[in-house]
Amino acid sequence: MKTATEWFSEYAVSHQNSVNKAIHWVAVPLIYASVLGLLWQIPMPFSGLAEQGINWALLLVMPALLFYFLLAFSLGLGMTIFTAAVVTALRALEQQSLFAIWQIAAAVFVLMWILQFIGHKIEGKKPSFFQDLAFLLIGPAWLLGFILQRFRIRY
Repeated sequence: MKTATEWFSEYAVSHQNSVNKAIHWVAVPLIYASVLGLLWQIPMPFSGLAEQGINWALLLVMPALLFYFLLAFSLGLGMTIFTAAVVTALRALEQQSLFAIWQIAAAVFVLMWILQFIGHKIEGKKPSFFQDLAFLLIGPAWLLGFILQRFRIRY
């Protein structure tokens, strides 16, 4: 398996332009959150799991978090904290929203991907996930890597 540094170096090749990077700081976390939101309301086939508050978003994020922990403990911990914040926001939205979570998530997902493609058009390079779908998981960790570096935390 590639190291975090190897993944980040490959990802950085198509993320050099400052406008594209700025777009990624907004769009990537919102895409991550919107994917969880889209999965959030898919009905669970086993009512016992749903009664326990478990849904597809919570089940399917586990392999992603494992991937991050395998890259580096600090990345796994950081992504777990971010995921917990997203889950907390989704639970709050579930209680207060005038719209279904999937409707909000779908709108955010589409808008943020449009923004991402604009950023890559400005960059002049295709998104990394065209090369390898694993880069869809690398984007959030790449941003987290900058935060960790700022606080001199190794990954």
